[in-house]
This record gives sequence, C-alpha cells and structure tokens, in this order.
Amino acid sequence: MSQTRPEIRIGGGGPRAIGEKVRPKNSRETLMRVWEYLRRQRWTLVSVVALVALATVFNLAEPYLIGVAIDRFIQVGDLGGLVQIIVLMVVIAAAYGLSVWFHTLLMIRVSQYTVQDLRTDLFAKLQTLPLRFFDQRPHGELMSYLTNDVDNISLVLAENVTTFISSVMIVIGMVVMMLIINVPLAMVSFVVLPLTAYFTSYVARRTHQGFREQQEALSILNGQVEETITGGKVIRAFGREQSVIEDFEVKNKRLQEATIFAQTYGGLMGPGGNLIYNFGYVLIAATGGWLALNGHATVGIIATFLTYTQQLRRPLNDLSNMFNVIQSALAGAERVFTILDEHAEIENAADALPLKQAEGQVTFDDVSFGYRSDVPILKNVSLDAQPGQMVALVGPTGAGKTTIINLLSRFYDVNSGSIRLDKHDIRSVDKHDLRRRLGIVLQDTFLFSETVMENIRYGRLTATDAEVIKAAEIANADHFIRRLPHGYNEMLSERAENLSQGQRQLLAIARAVLANPAILVLDEATSSVDTRTEIQVQEAMRRLMKGRTSFVIAHRLSTIREADLILFVRQGQVVERGTHKELLAQGGYYYHLYKSQFKAS
Repeated sequence: MSQTRPEIRIGGGGPRAIGEKVRPKNSRETLMRVWEYLRRQRWTLVSVVALVALATVFNLAEPYLIGVAIDRFIQVGDLGGLVQIIVLMVVIAAAYGLSVWFHTLLMIRVSQYTVQDLRTDLFAKLQTLPLRFFDQRPHGELMSYLTNDVDNISLVLAENVTTFISSVMIVIGMVVMMLIINVPLAMVSFVVLPLTAYFTSYVARRTHQGFREQQEALSILNGQVEETITGGKVIRAFGREQSVIEDFEVKNKRLQEATIFAQTYGGLMGPGGNLIYNFGYVLIAATGGWLALNGHATVGIIATFLTYTQQLRRPLNDLSNMFNVIQSALAGAERVFTILDEHAEIENAADALPLKQAEGQVTFDDVSFGYRSDVPILKNVSLDAQPGQMVALVGPTGAGKTTIINLLSRFYDVNSGSIRLDKHDIRSVDKHDLRRRLGIVLQDTFLFSETVMENIRYGRLTATDAEVIKAAEIANADHFIRRLPHGYNEMLSERAENLSQGQRQLLAIARAVLANPAILVLDEATSSVDTRTEIQVQEAMRRLMKGRTSFVIAHRLSTIREADLILFVRQGQVVERGTHKELLAQGGYYYHLYKSQFKAS
C-alpha cells in the first residue's frame, strides 16, 4: 500500500543574453525563504504532518501483517485467523485511504494560501520598483515571474511536500521495522540506501543549473512573444516577419537545449533507481533463502522483507523523481526572490511632510541629473514657475524635456541641486502626496480594459458618476462617449484600440480634470491627432490648465504661443528662456525652429 501522486522606456540595458550562463544560487537559503511563507499556515501544516504520519503507520502495517498471516495462519491452515487478519488489513487500507485524502486536501489549502501570499508580495513589489527596473526588462519576462515561476512553486507545494514527508517517514519506518524483525536481512537491505543517496546527489547537482537556464530561456522567450503581439502592427508595417521568426527560433533553440540538458539528467533518476532497487531485491531474496535454509528466518519474514523492499522502491523513486520538479521550482523561487530583493523606488524620508494641498509654485535650482552617473542628461537647469503659469518646454528630441518631468514627479531624484514645490524640497515631502498634486497627460495615452466610466474615474476613485460625466464634459469628451453603443458603460478593448487616438486623449484629459491637480503636465498631448481633433483637444486643455501651473512639452510651437514662459532645452541645458515674442526677437534657436516649422507648413 502506498500513496499515489499526480505526476514607457528610459535609459539603457536589457535582458540577460541568451547564451549567458546562470550560476545556481544558495538552494538552502531559497528553501528557508519559502518556509517563511509556509510557516504562516503552521497549524494546518502540523495537521498535515500528523495525518501523513498516521498514513505511514497504516502503510507499514500491511507488509508486517502479510508475514504474520503466512507464519501463523497459512502454514498451519488456520482459516478463521486468516479471515480475521484479512478484515484487519481491509480496515487499515480504508483508514490509510481516508488519511491520505484528508492530508491531500489540507496541503492543497496550504499551498494555495502560500502561493497567494507570494504572488501578492511579488505583484506589490513590482508596484514599488523604480522605472529603471522596467526599462531594462521585457514585460513578458516579468509576466513569466508571476505565472511560470510561481506556478512551479505551487506545483511543488501542492503535490510534492506531502509526498516528500511521507516518503521520508516510510523509509525511516521501514528501516526501523526491518531492524526489529531481522537484523541480518536488514543489513543486506540497507545496501541500496547509500547507493541511492550517492546516485541522487550526483544527478541533482547537474540538473539544478539546467532547470535554472530552462526558466531563464522560457522567460526571455515569453518576453519576445509579448512584444511581438503588442508590436504586431509595426512588425507587419516594416515587413520584419521573417527576422522576428528567426530571432524566435534562436531563443526557442536555447530553450530546447536547456530543457534537453535538464531533462536528460533528470531522466536518469527513474531507470538508475530501478537498477539499484532490482539489485537489492535479488540480494534480499538470495540472502533470505539462505537464512531460511539455516533456520534463521521464516517464510513470512522473507515475504515481509521482500514486500518492504518492493514498497521501499516507491518512496525512494518518489524522492528521486521529486528532484526534477523541486530543482525547477527552486530555480523559479530564486528568480522570484531576486525580484523581491530589488531595491524599491525612492523611499520617503523618515520625517517626510504631508502635502495636503499645493499652490503650484515650482522651482528648479541648479539641477543636474543622469540616468547613469557617467552620462549626464540635465546640466545646471534652473527655472521658476509661479502658480497658474504655463511653462512650455521645447527643443530637439533627447534634449532632456521628459527628464525634467520625471524629476518633478520624483520618479528619479536629482544628482545635484534641488526641486522645490511651494518652497518645500520635494525630497522632504510625501511622494504619494506629491504625485496626487500632479496631473499627467501623455502622448501615448494608456487606458485600461475597463468601461469608459471607470477609466475616467481612475483619476479619483471616490468620484461619483455625476462627477465623472462633468469631467468628461469639461474635456470635450461627453459628446463622443454618448455616441458609443453603451455610452459611459462601453467596455474598452486592450489598449483601447476601439477608440481613435484623439478620443483616447480626450479621455486622458477627462481623467486629469477629475483628479483636479495643482500642477498639470502635458507631454506632446496633441502630436498624434489630426488638425480638427487637435482643436478639440486644445480647447479641453485650455479649460484644464485654467488656474493651474502647467508644464507643456510640445514640438508644435503653434500650441504654446500663449505660454507665460518658454524654455528651449538643448543637450540638457536651458539655452533660451522667455515668452514667444521675446524668443522670436532674440533670433536664436527658438526663432529658427519656429521659422522652419512655418516654412514647412
């Protein structure tokens, strides 16, 4: 009798190269960290162990009763005693089955609660990581952490923990029973144990790295699949289908090689273990026969030992086979814990000040910054935006305009200098309060796969339906929303592909209106729309900017002629500043850029 078991990007960097070797980390440390999650279900685990121990006792009783039946009842022809012991064995088999069923159900609960905690912690950690972390990793690779790696851990906990405990208990119990019944036969039986231990250790050392590389290759492959699906239009527009397929084949080949390496060594467990067990089985049969001929063992004892040896094969096989799954799960767990150990986004200072409201005065004082310490992006930038002013940032691509916004939002901290909001250094205020005072409308508007109502409500989750509709009216979005088949309850597709670019921008503006920020950031909000839609978006933006400090990044200079202050940013420095008329009168960079745009038009 034995338990059965079911078999936005900024900065550089990138994923690990396909051919790069992955060094195995400390498996013991990883196991201890998994245990920290398991121990939250400690009392259920105690019940599982108790039920497994009970099942082990029932499992060990059967071979012993077989030997008793042979020696005491079969050989002497005692039919009544034989019937009694058969009934006892049936009762024990039923009790064994019930105990296995109950500890399996309890372990499923333990595993799912544990994996739920782990997945929640991992997802929550991703919300705290800095933008630089996401800039350097494909999104599909991160998805692999939350799915494949966590699922591997779940598989081990649900199906292998109780099997491991049961197998260890059965091996120990059988060793004790063998020593009690017949010491010479026990010593012969134990020959297989060191052979099995050495063989398992030898194979396990070679499978661990293989499974880690398999997980890495799988996550990189997932990354390409995710990017290929998301960027399908671009791939087809540039006719890059074949190159994408070739790149996929390289990554797929790497996954194939890593899997073959891991599974080849892992596949040695079963046949190698069977060879060792068969050798032990023959050795026990021969030794038992010799002892029986010399009066040192009975037929029942030999039958008991042969049954124990036969049953010993299953827990030892289970322990061997579990190494494959466990190695894969450890590889996944190591990768998950690597993410959990990443440094979180810039933390608040211990004495961070709450920012319940803001007037909107923003001052950059001699700010310098680089995403890498050796590559400066901004150099000694200074500006002073008064409450309610519109500040426009213009200049060539890569000059540092968006970086100024990233620093104001405190996605990054300055390397030198300071940024002040209402005379408070933004590093001294609560960053969540700071961001709640900012409203951002980007060129590439992101909308969720939710209703139009909920996408606008994202600006302020406590807003009523009436407030959402009012925000949409201010943003010039109400008219097109009501023409949708389900109006405000229209469900948007992924990335809102069922709306035009202009409609997505109007929803983003409505979201910002609802947030009611003190400071508004508009990053190329009209660059991707046609002229007619641009008029609607600009009208909505003017309503939104009224009474608020606004930072506008624009390449179309016609949209910022009314700005209170225009900054021309070039190579990370503010080289010109003033109003539209003042900058034209200077005849510098702004003048030439403005002249070139209107000449082109």
